[in-house]
Amino acid sequence: MSTEPELDADVAEMSFEDRLEALVGTRVLERDDHKNAPGFVIRPDDVQDVLFDLRDEAGFDHLSCVTAQQYDDRYESIYHLKQYDDPTREVSVVVPTSTDNPVSQTAEPVFRSADWAERENFDLVGIDYEGHPDPRRILLPETWQGHPLSQDYNQEKPQVVTLSEHANPLQADHKDTETDTMFLNIGPHHPATHGVLHVKTVLDGETVVDVDPDIGYLHRCEEQMCEQGTYRHQIMPYPDRWDYVSAGLLNEWAYARAVEDLADIEVPEYAQVIRTMGAELCRIAAHMLALGTFALDVFGDFTAVFQYAFRDREVVQDILEDLTGQRLMFNYFRLGGVAWDLPEPREEFFEKTRDFLDDLPHKVSEYEDLIVTNEIFQIRCVDTGILEPEVAKSYGATGPTARGSGIDMDLRRDDPYGYYENLDWDVITEDGMDNYSRVLVRMGEVEESAKIIEQCVDLLEDWPEDDREIQSNVPRTLKPEADTETYRAVEAAKGELGIYLRSDGTDKPGRFKIRSPCFHNLSTLAEMTEGEYIPDLIASLGSLDIVLGEVDR
Repeated sequence: MSTEPELDADVAEMSFEDRLEALVGTRVLERDDHKNAPGFVIRPDDVQDVLFDLRDEAGFDHLSCVTAQQYDDRYESIYHLKQYDDPTREVSVVVPTSTDNPVSQTAEPVFRSADWAERENFDLVGIDYEGHPDPRRILLPETWQGHPLSQDYNQEKPQVVTLSEHANPLQADHKDTETDTMFLNIGPHHPATHGVLHVKTVLDGETVVDVDPDIGYLHRCEEQMCEQGTYRHQIMPYPDRWDYVSAGLLNEWAYARAVEDLADIEVPEYAQVIRTMGAELCRIAAHMLALGTFALDVFGDFTAVFQYAFRDREVVQDILEDLTGQRLMFNYFRLGGVAWDLPEPREEFFEKTRDFLDDLPHKVSEYEDLIVTNEIFQIRCVDTGILEPEVAKSYGATGPTARGSGIDMDLRRDDPYGYYENLDWDVITEDGMDNYSRVLVRMGEVEESAKIIEQCVDLLEDWPEDDREIQSNVPRTLKPEADTETYRAVEAAKGELGIYLRSDGTDKPGRFKIRSPCFHNLSTLAEMTEGEYIPDLIASLGSLDIVLGEVDR
């Protein structure tokens, strides 16, 4: 059940949007509604008061995304709020600041997820957040000059990034001679840290007392590249490269859903079924990879569990290759549908898919024998990496990371898209809040994805040949109305993958913002590991199932 704003009786008959406006009261300067949500413009010094009221009085407990952008006459921060209990309840809080003094009050005391989000906005756009507890750059080196997404940034000017005087950016591991404090570097090396991730760790004896993930080694300014591409043809190949190991079609769907909402594009029902089937195949491939690498992390088993997981992932990749023509960078979705129909002969494709689904229950039971009931695995995972539900919500955690803490949220069910609402499947949650629970969630989701795929295959087999429409009629040059804005998300393998889009009336986005689930989930690492041991930190990091291509973008 969603939480309604607690307002006086005389506003009880107002619309939901008007009730929110009444709650914010005189702090609303004007309305700036987006296609997905009502929007309220407020002063930069009212940020915390307004967000506290929306969180505590109206139930908006999920700061989904924080977008920053620059116009000719102002900078702007947009706080995209949702409710975990009902993600269709959304509101945008728009905070403009002047171009000569882009300073806004931080939202970090209200939502911990604003910590990293605001650091990224400062790094790339140049907005300062007054009162922020850690106002450093987060993706670029601290000595970088300028902000790449600001209007006055010179992209052609080369930079020599100097180090701070007498500073080593990656100091050697060392121990304080006066205490039991040790400063330890974990990473950056691939694949041990699931990408080029550097974790600055402080130990007191053998206990972890401080963790500071250092990201940005794989930053490619994907948002800027998307802003330089056309909606219709040039952007779709990029999403495959965010979570590049497994979730290509899920990434493509996030972009497609945002543009289709921005430009009012309908998707044929037949294409929605194909999208749903392909997305769930990608989810299985993603979770197989997560399972194999996690087993490698916690008990170094390369020959059994890791190889078993890749054996099954390869079968999924074969099916996806038949469907899309690619094994990794699919580029299969199109605005308004998919690129082409199922491969011919269709019967062979259905048979191959059904054979995989028929074998899957036996393979899942093998994983349960190898992993779930393994005593070493349980010792390493049970009651380690604890993430309390309220802490997870404050950091904006989603996907298996949140559902492993008992948070019953899945956008496929709660904010329906594709064909999910017409199918029979369940959302998997666990209440253990630990590394073990997150593994159980992913294993359970593999079985639920198989149920979804089987129902899609049944539908596609019986679909009338004359009604197999794979794409709607989309203009070759797409130019959504200027100043139209939207934020749309899908349930990717790692969690909520969202896109904010603003149209400037041309065939290219005025602003393209990626909400990465891995970025927000990784920010919880310190909460999960402080007070534990180094082996627990390794297990907790693996349980988050991050991909640095999506963290850094």
